[in-house]
Amino acid sequence: MLIQLSGGEASLAVKNELSSQAQLLGVVVRFTNVTTAEYDTWVAQQGRPRYIVTMLGRGVVAEQLAAVAAVVERHRLAIDGIRRLSGRLALDRSDDIVRACIELSLRGELADARGLKADLLNAAGRLTFDFSVQEDTVYRRNRRLVVFDMDSTLIKVEVIDELARVHGVGDEVAAITDRAMRGEIDFKESFRRRVGLLKGLPERTFAEVAAAVPLTEGAQRLIAALKHFGYRTAIISGGFTYVGDRLKRELGIDYVHANALEIRDGRVTGAVVGDIIDAERKANLLRALCQKESIALAQSIAIGDGANDLPMLAAAGLGVAFHAKPIVRESASHAISNFGLDSVLYLMGFTDRDIEQAAANDQSSAAKS
Repeated sequence: MLIQLSGGEASLAVKNELSSQAQLLGVVVRFTNVTTAEYDTWVAQQGRPRYIVTMLGRGVVAEQLAAVAAVVERHRLAIDGIRRLSGRLALDRSDDIVRACIELSLRGELADARGLKADLLNAAGRLTFDFSVQEDTVYRRNRRLVVFDMDSTLIKVEVIDELARVHGVGDEVAAITDRAMRGEIDFKESFRRRVGLLKGLPERTFAEVAAAVPLTEGAQRLIAALKHFGYRTAIISGGFTYVGDRLKRELGIDYVHANALEIRDGRVTGAVVGDIIDAERKANLLRALCQKESIALAQSIAIGDGANDLPMLAAAGLGVAFHAKPIVRESASHAISNFGLDSVLYLMGFTDRDIEQAAANDQSSAAKS
């Protein structure tokens, strides 16, 4: 507590009274004189930028925290406070399922944001933890829209690969994918060629594959919490609407934008209906959804794993590379590589207690229905 006293006998009387009351209450009180210069310095710091570093590991240990603190000091930032987001850990815990998360509040002028991230990436790689660095602005505390890539993000598989395997053209589709990754053909052309190989696939088989795709670990828990806290959700994917519409019904997602396969007489024709959703279109659809919801782009969160998600991740207020390829993890501002999709809630500042309350509400609502 910072207090201003007039000095002399009045100050001494206040200190004596406080000491007397502290003794009666069984607490310790200490007094430190603050000079005018120290006070002016403290006032001047109130306008300096603030940042939030979120650390997520299987039990955050001293070595990890020391490494992050060393990086923070190297970049001339000060740690204002540390807050635990995860619950207390039981002594007989199983380390393969435990998550420990802490949030560090930083203050100061960040001259090299790219360098800070690179240093934290190096520490995270050596000591096996995930992290996020966000500027602590009003938008960080008021996100309103969460957008997901679908294949290998919201669900565990790439649906086109599953369809190709069932249709007997898995190797051919994989070869086209490899060429696209090497930059020999662009995404739209590679997508058309891969879809063309699905010609003749029965719609019944497509429906069976769509119904069987597994959700990513933590996906259901994340979306249930987001719905509880009033967030809007969307899928923006280069995958297929057939799967996206199923997830929309099952999870209660608000919007789905994906590619539609043409189906005639109960079979896939090998053509795509409408414009193909590529990297640029993903970012534009995110912007359009923000306009539709009347929110700032900075209030959005985007989550994806592939290179075609990078423009969308860069455009969002919080772009998260989820179990992503190295080039995506290094290019995106934030990454989760060791835990489930619900870990994104920690990056949003939610605690385990918040998340458990949302889960309990979801179970209660399900029981009533």
